[in-house]
Amino acid sequence: MYYTREYLNRAHREIDTIFRVLFPEHGMAVREEQIMLCHKMLDNLLGRNIALCDAGVGIGKTYAYLVACVLMRKYSLLAEGCSPYEQRPVVISTSSIALQKAILTEYIPFLSRILQENGTIQAPIKAVIRKGKEHFVCDERLEHRIVAIEEKNKNALQKEALLSLKEHYDMDEVSNLSGFDRRMVSVPKFCSGDCPKRGSCRYQQYLERSRDHEMFIQICNHNYLLADGYHRLQDYRPLLKDYRALIVDEAHKLPDAAKQMFGKSLCYDDIREICFYLGNEYQGPEIRKLSGTIRMVLDIIGENHRTRYGIKEEFHMTEECAMYLYEGIQTMNKIIEKLEKKIPKWIRNKLEETKSVLECFFHQDKKYVLHLKQDHDHRIILCASSRRIPQYLDQMLWSRGMGAILTSGTLKTGQGFSHIRKMTGLQRVRRAREYVADSPFEYQKNCLLYLPKNLKTCRRESQEEAEMIAGHIHSLICSTYGHTLVLFTSYHLMGNVYQMLRDEIPFPMIEVWRHSPEEITRFKQMDNAVLFAAGSCWEGVDFPGDMVSSLIIVKLPFAVPDPISEAQKKEYASLKDYIQAVIVPDMQKKLRQGFGRALRTETDTCVVSILDERAGEGGRYHEEVMCALPSCKMAKDIKDVQHFIRNRKGVEYYL
Repeated sequence: MYYTREYLNRAHREIDTIFRVLFPEHGMAVREEQIMLCHKMLDNLLGRNIALCDAGVGIGKTYAYLVACVLMRKYSLLAEGCSPYEQRPVVISTSSIALQKAILTEYIPFLSRILQENGTIQAPIKAVIRKGKEHFVCDERLEHRIVAIEEKNKNALQKEALLSLKEHYDMDEVSNLSGFDRRMVSVPKFCSGDCPKRGSCRYQQYLERSRDHEMFIQICNHNYLLADGYHRLQDYRPLLKDYRALIVDEAHKLPDAAKQMFGKSLCYDDIREICFYLGNEYQGPEIRKLSGTIRMVLDIIGENHRTRYGIKEEFHMTEECAMYLYEGIQTMNKIIEKLEKKIPKWIRNKLEETKSVLECFFHQDKKYVLHLKQDHDHRIILCASSRRIPQYLDQMLWSRGMGAILTSGTLKTGQGFSHIRKMTGLQRVRRAREYVADSPFEYQKNCLLYLPKNLKTCRRESQEEAEMIAGHIHSLICSTYGHTLVLFTSYHLMGNVYQMLRDEIPFPMIEVWRHSPEEITRFKQMDNAVLFAAGSCWEGVDFPGDMVSSLIIVKLPFAVPDPISEAQKKEYASLKDYIQAVIVPDMQKKLRQGFGRALRTETDTCVVSILDERAGEGGRYHEEVMCALPSCKMAKDIKDVQHFIRNRKGVEYYL
C-alpha cells in the first residue's frame, strides 16, 4: 500500500482542524499534545507498526485513536492500490464494560456528528459491541427456564429480572439476575442448526448486524479479542469480522486477561452446569457418577491444603490427591467413551475440558502454575495458569503484521516500557514504537505531594499501625475540609481505620467495599464528603472538580504474593533482580493509577498524601515513587497542606 506525501500532509492538516473543532475550550498546550498523539497514532497505523502510547490524564487518548482510525480508513480508500483489506473494520479492545459503552454511546456519536459537520466524513460512523455468547439470551432456553420456575418460590427480584429478558437480549443490561439463571438461559457454546426459534433468534439477528460491511468499528473486551486470536490460530471460525487495525485501550490489563484466557480451571459450578446440560440430553447413572466423583476430588484436594488460616494456594501433590485425581481421570474417560455418540459435540468438549484440568494437576504439567482458590462458599477451585502468555500474545496478535496501538495511562513504569514489552510479548518485536504523551495539567501549580516526615514504622495490619494512620487521616481531612478520597490496599486495615474515625470526623463518611457503585454515586452527590475505598477504585473512577481535593494513599500498592508470582520469582537470578524487574514496576503502575484520581480537569487542584514511610525522603522506595509520579510541589508538614488548600480554594469551597 502506497501513501503519497500529499495524502499524509492532508491527513495531518485534518487532525489539526478536527481537534480545534472538537475542543474549542481547550488551551493551546492541551490541544498540541492531543494533535501530536493523534499524528503518531495515524502514522503507525498507516505504516502497520505497533505503537505503545503512554497517555497521561487529560490528554484525550480515546478521541486521538478514534480520529486516527477514521483518517486511516479515509486516506486508505483514496490512496493508489486500495484493496479490500483497506476497507476492513477496526477493532477496539478495552478492559471495562463502562469504557465500551462510553465509546459506543458517547465518544463515537459526538465525534461522528462533528466530523460530518466538518465535511471529514459523509456518513455516520457505525460501531457495535461484540461480546461472548454467555452475555446473550437464548430465546429457546429462556422459555424453558420461565416454565421451570413458574411454580417455585423464587426470589422476587431475581424472577422479575429473569422475566425482563423477554425485552432485553443483552443480560448485562439487567440487574438482579442470578448467576445460575444467567448460565441457564445464555446462548450455548454450540447452537443447534434445527433450533425452532432460529429464524426469530435475537442473538442471530445481533450477529447479522455485527457483520454488516458498513460496521466500521467493532468494540470488544480483551478476553473476546484473545478468544478470536485463538480461533484464528487453530483455524477455527473467527469470532470477529476480519479487521485491518487493532486498538488496545487499557492495555496494561491485557496480560491479566491473557492469564485468565489461557489458563484452566475447575470448580463446583462447572460440574453443576455440565450435569444440567447432560441431563437435558441424556438420562442415566453417569450423571450421578460424574457429579459425585469430581466433587470428591475437589473436596479431598481442599482437605489436603486447608490450614487454620484458610487454604494453601500453591498446589502440593500428596498421595491422597494423586489417588483421587487418577480416579477422576479414569471416571471421565469411561463417561466420555460411553456417551460419545449419545450427546452433542459441545457437551463432549466440556467433559474433555474437565478431564484436561484433572490431567494437568495429576501430571503436574510444567507449562502451568498450579494453584488453588476458593469460591464465595469457600469451595475449592483448581487453577492452572499458563507460563507462556507473552508467546501466545505474539503469535495471536503481533505476528499478523497489522497496525496496532496499545494505550493506557500506565504503560510506562520507571524510566521505560521494558516491563510492559516483556508482559505483552513485544520485547523483540522490531516494528514496535514507544511514545509518551505527558498530561498537559500543571501539576507544579495545582498539585501538592505530601510525604509526612513523622511516620513511624509499625507492624503491618497491627492496632498501632491503624491508630497511626487514623491520626494522619484525621488531620488531613480537617485540613482540607473533607473533599477526600482515601485509597487502601487492604480491606482489613480500611475497616479498622474507618471504625476509629467514623464518630471523629465532622464530615459525611462513606466506605466502599467490593462492587458498590451506589456508594460512589452517593459520594459524588455530596459537597464535602470522605470516601474510604480499595480495590477497583484505584482506577477508572472519575472525581472532577472539588469532589476530591485531597487524595490519601495509605500504603504503596505492592501486590500480595501468590503462587504465580512465586513461580515467576524463580526465573530471576536473585530476589533483588526479581523485585526490580517485576515487583517495583507493578507497584509504580498501580501508584500512577491511584494518583490519577487527583486531577481530572485542567483547573482541578489537589493534595496527594502518601502515608507509607517507604515513600518518604530516605525511604526504601522514595526514588521509585518520585520516578513514577509527575513533578509536583513537595511538602513534609501538615501546615503546608493547610496553606495550599487555603490559597487554592474560594469561599464557596467551605460552605
